[in-house]
Amino acid sequence: MSRNSLLVQCGMGLLLMTAVASIASTADSQPQTLTLAIQPVLTPEKTIKAYAPLASYLSKVTGKKIVVKANVNFLAYWSTISKAPKYDFILDAAHFTDYRIKKMKYIVLAKIPDGVSYSIITLDENLLLDPEELIGKRVATLGSPSIGAARLDALFPNPLRQPIAVEIANVDEGIKRLLSKNVYAAILPTPIVSREMAQGKPINVVTTTRQVPHIALSASPSVNTNTREIIRKALVNAHKTADGKAMLKAIGFAKFDPAKPAIYAGQSDLLKAYWGY
Repeated sequence: MSRNSLLVQCGMGLLLMTAVASIASTADSQPQTLTLAIQPVLTPEKTIKAYAPLASYLSKVTGKKIVVKANVNFLAYWSTISKAPKYDFILDAAHFTDYRIKKMKYIVLAKIPDGVSYSIITLDENLLLDPEELIGKRVATLGSPSIGAARLDALFPNPLRQPIAVEIANVDEGIKRLLSKNVYAAILPTPIVSREMAQGKPINVVTTTRQVPHIALSASPSVNTNTREIIRKALVNAHKTADGKAMLKAIGFAKFDPAKPAIYAGQSDLLKAYWGY
């Protein structure tokens, strides 16, 4: 074999080894653990417990470990999600979903059917018919920029004629403060209010806001197309399989619907008044 032929073969061998190493490096760079963040309506502990069945279901269909991430309140949540993408998947409210679609190129995969509203509630003994009667009174609300806080601000646009907003970390705290008479009223997600009333809590609904599209699961653009498609199909077909039905029952929803960006278009306008938009 000539010296030139030997050099050519050695060069080809080095190129092949480099290509193999590159492929291996790329494969290794694909994370086997993915994060699923949930909006902080519940305490961090209850959030992780409530959505562990969803994470387990998605882990099973993707073959990757998916872990639930929780934040202590909406201020901390907004501080995190208003920056560069941090979570692989996020299940949260309409205004945050639209924000990430526009600002961070997240891809919305599926949503809970229909819409969701917020209700202002008082104790039965403090029966009110008009929200105006809450001016100057203490009202518990999830922190800014939650939908509840934004809706409360919208109901009382005059800065001189407003209730006293008392920030709560989660809905459980709102119910406890109302029942203990620490606050005069609270604005909470209507499904939570309905649950508490069904359990016999002495609650009166003053008013209910208009509905917005229900919470949606969106994926970071860093998640590969194949994984996103597997999850999308697994969610929208969950109500048709035994594993899917068990997951849906555990997280308290009947099904997931397909979702498109157009459903959430304009919802992020609620966030324009907040720093970091």
